[in-house]
Parts: sequence; C-alpha cells; structure tokens
Amino acid sequence: MSTPSTPRPSGSAPKSAAPRPTQVKRPTSASTGSRPAPGQRPAPGSRPAGARPTTTQQRPANGQERLVRPAPKAKVRKARLLVSKVEPFSVLKIAFLLSVAFGVITVVAAVGIWSVLDLSGTFDSFNQLMREAIGAEDNFDLRDSMSLGQVASYATIIAVVNVVVISVVSMLGAVLYNIAASLVGGAGVTLTDD
Repeated sequence: MSTPSTPRPSGSAPKSAAPRPTQVKRPTSASTGSRPAPGQRPAPGSRPAGARPTTTQQRPANGQERLVRPAPKAKVRKARLLVSKVEPFSVLKIAFLLSVAFGVITVVAAVGIWSVLDLSGTFDSFNQLMREAIGAEDNFDLRDSMSLGQVASYATIIAVVNVVVISVVSMLGAVLYNIAASLVGGAGVTLTDD
C-alpha cells in the first residue's frame, strides 16, 4: 500500500479530477475578417468586421472633400379638395372689414375729386356756361349746392349703406353656398406645392 507522500505514476490521474479542456486555436484575422486579438496588428489588406469598403474617390483640386450631396429634386405634390362648407360668421367678419375699407376709400375719393375740380376751375367754367346758355342769374354758383361738406356727408351716407348691404349680402351668399354645397358637394380646389 502506498503512502500519501509517494508520487503516483504519470499515466494515471485521479478519478475525481475533471479532465482539462483542450485549447482551440483561433484563426488569424486575415482569413476570417474578425477582429485581431489584443496586441496584434491586422494583416495588410484586411479590414475589420462591419467596416464599409473603401472606395477610391478623387479629391477636388482645392484639397477639400465634398461633404454635402445635392438633394434630389422633389416631385410637386397635388391635392384635390372640395370646399364643402363656409362659415357664415367668418364671411360676415371679412365682408364687414372689407366694406369698411371700401367706405373709407369712397369718402376720401369723393373729397379728393371735389378738391381737384375746384382747383382746376371746373366749377367756375360750369357757372359761366350756365349763365350764358340758360341765362341763369349772375349770383349762380354750383358750389353753393355742392359744397365740400355736402359732398363729404353724402359720401359718408353712401359708405355706411354700402357697409350694411355688402355685409348682409355676403353672409346670405355664404348661407346659400352651404345649401348648394350640401346638394352638389361643393366647389373643387386643386392645391400644389411650390
């Protein structure tokens, strides 16, 4: 019987000990394209896995690479839509503002036209013509019946009436359009990109 201090023969191994794993030799990076082991340089002509292949591009003469490609020309998009309903209140607001602007233009134009006629001597020529042709009195003056104040007041009254009429007619037009659009589907509009 052997004592624990005696060595065992080299060919026998204890049964309780696990066998040693065998080492597998890794292939080199040049053959598989995988990353080289730490401390190793890749073989010439090889590239790491996942890298894009390099292409030979000629650089411009000034030495700067072209970084931005021109964007492709986009196609013009078209959309065909139907105006199926118009809000009468929004039409009333827009018509009111536009008719007020038109009324201001009417008053300013009336005063401006009267001033131009007065400065050009048209009223004096008309008064002279009336005296000679009809035999009107010597004190006849058209400016008495059509003074600047009267022209401005008449133009203001016409402007106020226009504001009311244009606003009401526009709102009624929007209501009638909504009724017609519910029957025939509305007006078609084609929209395009610039």
